[in-house]
Amino acid sequence: MPAPKTDIAVIRLNPNDNVVVAVTQLAAGTSVGAENIITADVIPFGHKVATSAIREGEPVRKYGQVIGVASADIAPGAHVHVHNLAFSDLREAAGVAPAFLRNDAVKTFQGFKRGDGRVATRNYVGILTSVNCSASVAKYIAQEVERSGLLADYPNVDGIVPIVHSGGCGMAGQGEGFDLLSRTLWGTAANPNFAAVLLVGLGCEVLQLAKFKQIYGLTESEHFQSFTIQDTGGTKRAIAEGVDKLKAMLPRANQAQRTPQPASELVIGLQCGASDGWSGVTANPALGNASDRIISMGGTVLLSETPEIYGAEHLLYARAESPELVEKLRARIEWWERYTALHEMEMNNNPSPGNKAGGLTTILEKSLGAVAKAGTSPLVDVIEYAEPVKKHGLVFMDSPGFDPCSATGQVASGATMIAFTTGRGSAYGCKPTPSIKLATNSELFKKMPDDMDVDCGTIALGQTTVEEKGAEIVDYMLSVASGQKSKSEELGYGDMEFVPWHIGAVM
Repeated sequence: MPAPKTDIAVIRLNPNDNVVVAVTQLAAGTSVGAENIITADVIPFGHKVATSAIREGEPVRKYGQVIGVASADIAPGAHVHVHNLAFSDLREAAGVAPAFLRNDAVKTFQGFKRGDGRVATRNYVGILTSVNCSASVAKYIAQEVERSGLLADYPNVDGIVPIVHSGGCGMAGQGEGFDLLSRTLWGTAANPNFAAVLLVGLGCEVLQLAKFKQIYGLTESEHFQSFTIQDTGGTKRAIAEGVDKLKAMLPRANQAQRTPQPASELVIGLQCGASDGWSGVTANPALGNASDRIISMGGTVLLSETPEIYGAEHLLYARAESPELVEKLRARIEWWERYTALHEMEMNNNPSPGNKAGGLTTILEKSLGAVAKAGTSPLVDVIEYAEPVKKHGLVFMDSPGFDPCSATGQVASGATMIAFTTGRGSAYGCKPTPSIKLATNSELFKKMPDDMDVDCGTIALGQTTVEEKGAEIVDYMLSVASGQKSKSEELGYGDMEFVPWHIGAVM
């Protein structure tokens, strides 16, 4: 019986690759690729097939880059995955592209211009908590305002967002952990998408309100109010006090109006989570194209998740505007190597089980696909977690690879929108910053229609190009920035996704 053959069975991503990616699940004995390779095994959707013999110890290439070495001899047509592909420190300079900057006409969106000149995509009022002990009171205050119907009188206010977390006490009152948490808390509160913020403390915590206000030069105003539960007289009185303070703050917040603003005012946080073998083929390159378009209009995009650029950092080094930026990024990579070693881990502990089920084998493969979100633009800055963004263009923010934690840092750095690619189906949303979901494959888009905003799987099917999808993503970003609700916003996500990065001992 002749071997079955499909017209679009696999995709070769680079002429120098020795693997191709299955566009659909392939039966054993299927003829694929220009070489008419016969598959030796069942190849799951999104997984890799060897197109030539690869001897043990030889490099395996995808995207034109090394994604690991063969841990056993691999025959043409074999399934290439965790059983025969291992992590390697091998990096190659070949195929590393220099930075390229587009020149797109500037588009506009309907945004809220704040007094300091920054532009918001949403108009929320926040309730910030200094410690976990004030989390419930913050939630009760928000629930009481919403239950009372008070917000109906303020149509320009998108809602009340309690920012609750698990820290603020049982920690050192100085040092890296303290600085990181306080910077994240105030950076989030200072995000342009908040028109006003109420700060609620318990009273006896390590992160004292007086010290916090002193660090950031905060004074009571129509944009900022604070109190502690203990000084107010307990839970019920604190809830009433919080409601009264919000009643006083809401009229000013409601004065904000959407006006035409240039896309140069956007700050987009780039995320990928629950990735699969298509992430680096469809959604991430399409988001990279959209990122280049936003940057060419004068906007800013934030690439993060340092463990998920590991193995692809050389691609960013080649695009850095200065040697100093290369050294700054290299220092963060080295910090993570020390950090993981200290905790008896390794950088290749990532990908996750879900990533591997979706076709990703090594951190090198995952990172090469993840960096595609950043397009081709020059790298203009490298910043710490939750450090304020100061430059327009492509900025790298150091963060863990845990998506909610990384996105929390991006929002604290000033991101006014999150663009999130996913192949397995991440359920994530954010407040005060809207998050849009980009599905890497059309099956996911059909399977989770209430969660996915854009179908990038059409690229793999040959129905659209990366360039066309990038333009579509930008147009969708501008619509959401102008007030259209993203899918995660329609579902009400965002109240539980504030996850600061905790470093240091819990005491």
